[in-house]
Parts: sequence; C-alpha cells; structure tokens
Amino acid sequence: MVTERPATETEVRGADWYGADLSGQEHTRVAFIAVDLSESTDDGAVFTECTFLDCRFNLTRHCDAAFLNCSFSSCSFFQAEFTGCKLVGSTFDRCSFDLLTVSGGDWSFVALPRADLSKVSMTGARMREADLTGVRASGATLRHLDLSGADLHGADLSGADLRGSDLSAVDPRTVDLTGAQVDVTQAVVLVTAWGMNVRPDAPA
Repeated sequence: MVTERPATETEVRGADWYGADLSGQEHTRVAFIAVDLSESTDDGAVFTECTFLDCRFNLTRHCDAAFLNCSFSSCSFFQAEFTGCKLVGSTFDRCSFDLLTVSGGDWSFVALPRADLSKVSMTGARMREADLTGVRASGATLRHLDLSGADLHGADLSGADLRGSDLSAVDPRTVDLTGAQVDVTQAVVLVTAWGMNVRPDAPA
C-alpha cells in the first residue's frame, strides 16, 4: 500500500540517535530517513506531520509523547513501548511491530491496514475510526480499546484477547473471531450483530 506522506520542509538522514533522550523536543514537517532511534527515551516530545522512512524504534520508550499526522514507512518497532501517547491521524506502511506495547493514549484515525499485530499488546487506548482493515492480530492482546467506528473488515482476530474493548464496529461476518476471548457484554453485541435477539429463557 502506498500512503500519502505529509509534505516536509527539513530532513534528517542516517543519524545515529541510539539511546538518545528526546524528551521535550518538538519537530514539525521533518523527514527522518534511515535514523536509528533504538533504545531512545522520549517524555513529552511532539512530532507533527513528520515522515519516518526506514527508521528503527526498537526498544524505545515513549511517555506522553505525540506523533500527530505522521507517516511511518518500513520502520521497526520491536519491543517499543508507548504509554499515554497521541498518534492521531498517523499512518503505518510495511512496518513491523513485534512485542510492541501500547498503554493508554489516543490512536484515533490511525491507518494500520494489513499490519501484522499478532505479537502486540494494546490496552486502554482510544482507536476511534482507525483503519484496521485486514490486520493480522491472531493471538494479540487488544483489551479495553475504544474501537468505535473503526474499520476492521477482513481482520484476523482469532485467538485475540478482546475483553473490555468496544466491538460495536465489528461485523462478525467479515472478521475472523475464532477462539477470541470476549466478555459477556461483548458476546451480546456480537450476537446482535449477527441479527439474533438475546432474551432470557421463559419458564416452561
């Protein structure tokens, strides 16, 4: 998939930011190309309309940071952690997310079509109207997520832990939910989506 990248005004190419402390930094419309950010830390940094191409975010730690309307292409996020971060409107294309951990934050309107999220743990994040078409999240932990209005057409959520998440946008006829873990409230939502009526059994 080819994503439309934001227009950038400056460029950082091939920089070695391994283990750097990016806390409090602000970057707007910057193109980061082949930058190694591995094991960097980030408390409150703000990236607005930036492009990240072939960058490494392995083992990074982000807290209360913001990546607003950014574009990520061919980036790796091995064992990266995002806590309370905002990634509203950002897009991801051909990225890897092995052992990524997301806790809270706002990921609304993100685009992650056909992403492999099978080894991801996401809890308590807002993902309203996110593009999750065709995502492969078999066995993933996706708990207490606000997925209202999200597009999950063709997604593989088999074996995923979905407990506590808003599944009102899930069409069980187009999403693989085989073996997924859901709570009672979610089960009612999914059964209703199938067109069934849930009623208590009347006494004989």
